[in-house]
Amino acid sequence: MAAFTHIDKNDRPAMVDVGEKKITRREAVAQAVIMLPEVVLKALQDHDFATAKGPVFQTAVIAGIMAAKKTGELIPLCHPLGLANCSINIALNAQQEIVVCCTARVEAQTGVEMEALTGASVAALTIYDMCKALSHDIVIKEIKLMEKRGGKHDFKRQ
Repeated sequence: MAAFTHIDKNDRPAMVDVGEKKITRREAVAQAVIMLPEVVLKALQDHDFATAKGPVFQTAVIAGIMAAKKTGELIPLCHPLGLANCSINIALNAQQEIVVCCTARVEAQTGVEMEALTGASVAALTIYDMCKALSHDIVIKEIKLMEKRGGKHDFKRQ
């Protein structure tokens, strides 16, 4: 059975010691899905996805990348990582939901799942912030890891 990794032998919070792990290429992809009320989506489409605060998707991309780079400062037991790359893709799906996809990559002794999840989360929150003047009935309905490569185990959501 798997055990929690961020607890020491005395059940206290602890950073995982990755000092003995090999440096390998690691990549993670995370996704956030945002449901907008129809009035908000229509207003965005009518204004080429821009608001008085600026271009919504472009602003969210920058915010997501900035957040991914700061993950080690935001989540107490995360290792600080110098990302090799981080990208954010934002699109509408068939259900007219906004899908934010963050891909993070690093050559390190630990993975980048938290960086990808943080990037997707903050990009989604930025979209919420830029659209909330029209409605507070915006829902960030899911944030999830889609896949990771490198390290001990690869993962891909089916």
